[in-house]
Amino acid sequence: MRTFLTGVLLAAALLAPATAVVAQNGPLRIEITDGVIEPLPYAVPSFIADTASASELSTQIARVIASDLSGTGLFREIPASAHISKVTDFDAQVQYADWKAVNAQALITGAVSVNGNRLTVRFRGYDVFADKELDGGGLQFTGTTDGWRRMAHKVADTIYSRITGEGGYFDSRVVYVSENGPKNDRRKRLAIMDYDGANVQFLTNSASIVLAPRFSPTGDRVLYTSYESGFPQIHVMDIGKVQRRVLSTDDGIMSFAPRFSPDGRTVVFSQSQGGNTDLFTMDINSGKLTRLTSAPSIETAPSFSPDGSQIVFESDRSGSQQLYVMAVTGGEARRISHGKGRYGTPVWSPRGDLLAFTKQNKGRFHIGVMRTDGSEERLLTASFLDEGPTWSPNGRVIMFTRETQGANGRSLLYSVDISGRNLKPVRTPDGGSDPAWSPLQN
Repeated sequence: MRTFLTGVLLAAALLAPATAVVAQNGPLRIEITDGVIEPLPYAVPSFIADTASASELSTQIARVIASDLSGTGLFREIPASAHISKVTDFDAQVQYADWKAVNAQALITGAVSVNGNRLTVRFRGYDVFADKELDGGGLQFTGTTDGWRRMAHKVADTIYSRITGEGGYFDSRVVYVSENGPKNDRRKRLAIMDYDGANVQFLTNSASIVLAPRFSPTGDRVLYTSYESGFPQIHVMDIGKVQRRVLSTDDGIMSFAPRFSPDGRTVVFSQSQGGNTDLFTMDINSGKLTRLTSAPSIETAPSFSPDGSQIVFESDRSGSQQLYVMAVTGGEARRISHGKGRYGTPVWSPRGDLLAFTKQNKGRFHIGVMRTDGSEERLLTASFLDEGPTWSPNGRVIMFTRETQGANGRSLLYSVDISGRNLKPVRTPDGGSDPAWSPLQN
């Protein structure tokens, strides 16, 4: 498959300090330079309404697609006011010269029809400078009118994948802790939303403190820590039914920081008793516990590797908070963080090649990434308080919690590309913390 932004760009953007995209007449090519990435110019004319009842949705769907693509920082939309051609027939020949004249390198067209509650979206992507349709031809998605935003995200994911050569992440959700009220009376409840902050739904009330929600590999369940009983216990919730059950049931034993295994059958978490905090795994069906660590130190924030063979976690066994990796069965752990400062909340990338983490050094907090052996550490952010990274399904973007000094302790969600670019807030109705990104939806 020929793509606009080839794998060269994407691989370089992971670890290179700076990159640039240079477009020329004819098929685009990528050059890695010492600048920043020049976003790819593209156009998304309003989609055609094949039925009268689709008029409003056709415009809204095109706008969500444009928001998805432009929000990556890799694309720049050419506004409709600059368009020369008007797309009025989905099957008509594209006037490539008109789009070249406004420097559009990619063109996305579509048509929308509504039949009762049934929604159909047809779309095509074009390489303007090559005078051809993107590989794969036109596609269509069908669904319900209530799910029109998901349809738009699916279209954007398809276009993004064809142009970049990597998986999309727009048709995904984020579970997080919604926060409101003053710092001394902060009310917290679990919430779930589309990746871009739309369609917020609350999963719990604010009667008790909730922390660290984590999606299952299939995105239908959420693990989290609740103080409903007066001490931390791990709960698992079926999102569709909003039904939950307690996984850790021993009275007086604190259990927290849970995370699913890649197959969804096991949970790894921290358990604290007798002044010691160690890592355990639990078989979700049988409840069988397996102890992984027994050091006289605090072990917490575990995260599985994508293949399920290893666990990364934070520990103060060396005298300060650092990152360690061990086999999923336990045993000897090797330290992988060696820079100055303290490290915590490690999370394995879905690609398996990087770890995201929180770092505290010289009074500042950072979100960073490193190779799984601890090499090639890079800090992506710096703030009064940044913490708790989570990966997008394609391993391209990291979302995290940011607290700004002097903002009455208000926490907000932010995201950043793993190149360190495109830092931006994620909209939520109230404050937010502890985000966890879902896999792509089915």
